[in-house]
Amino acid sequence: MRIALLGTRGIPASYGGFETFAEELSTRLAERGHHVTVYCRQPHSEPTYRGVHLQYLPPVRHKYLETIAHTFISALHLARHADFDVALFCNGANAVFTPFARLAGIPTALNVDGLERKRKKWNALARGWYWISETLSTFCPNEIVTDAAQIRRYYRERYGADSTFIPYGAPLGKVDSDAVLAQLGLERDRYFLYVTRFEPENNPLMVRRAFERVETDLKLALIGDAPYAAEYIRQVRETSDPRILLPGAIYGDGYHELQSHSFAYIHATEVGGTHPALIEAMGRGSLVLYLHTLENHEVAGGAGIPFHDEDELAARLREVLRMSDEQRNRYRQAALERVRRHYSWDAVTDAYERLFERLTGSSHATHLG
Repeated sequence: MRIALLGTRGIPASYGGFETFAEELSTRLAERGHHVTVYCRQPHSEPTYRGVHLQYLPPVRHKYLETIAHTFISALHLARHADFDVALFCNGANAVFTPFARLAGIPTALNVDGLERKRKKWNALARGWYWISETLSTFCPNEIVTDAAQIRRYYRERYGADSTFIPYGAPLGKVDSDAVLAQLGLERDRYFLYVTRFEPENNPLMVRRAFERVETDLKLALIGDAPYAAEYIRQVRETSDPRILLPGAIYGDGYHELQSHSFAYIHATEVGGTHPALIEAMGRGSLVLYLHTLENHEVAGGAGIPFHDEDELAARLREVLRMSDEQRNRYRQAALERVRRHYSWDAVTDAYERLFERLTGSSHATHLG
């Protein structure tokens, strides 16, 4: 199949969950013999990456307009060329652009992600756009894709719209290398890890404050950054605790090393569906503490330790420090097994391949016009 993927920043992944998803899915589809194109906002030194064609189109740099503006021009480019069998759009905010592909005879699926309108970074206009996009998501694409059972339930109960549930995936097992640890002054199993975009609904400030209340000689590595969030990032970095490291965003091998060798992983994101960083940490066999939302609990289940606020997080950090190695290892093994059963990237790719085959088989009956 000739498959197009739109609505992310592109690959190689160097930002967040959708970019990781785009890289993992597209490269696996390419390995299976499909011709895959990912629309990108950043140019790459080569026209292809791991067998995937990269279509670079320059973005409009703006906090509120960048995603939808780039998807708009990408959808126009896609429709103009019309040489694809199927298109996958990412992000519910892009629902309005999926008819461009359908009018060109290209069946489309839309991965809506979580309830983006709840993110604190958006102003009223942006939240309104996301709200409208939820409704558009129910009829503009051929198929809605939800990555969490809770989000699937939301669309069914609120809009009466069914969707195809396909979670994110994660690699299994630890990596042996630890070069980035030495660069950051960290030791294996001697640091708590937190990885996210530094935005209010991801709560890095809460994590930092909770850790500062805990007596331990372990360190806390707060890994992340974000565009358009300078004031909030300044608050996160405003600490005099020498145990806390804030090196910015780290991707690729360094990211995998940090996840593989942490004492415990803290996940405090409150908006979204299935969060890749959470299942990736679990897939590395991490001891996971997670903010209790329905979506996070769906992923972690009994394989992680929940908390609800800063006070409870501080208490849970003290609790895991007091645990025996045997107790901690039970959580780590349970996390690894949960990902092995439910969040394999190969299984995710199988599901998307089946979805695309179904859409291409019915494209003449379902496209607009």
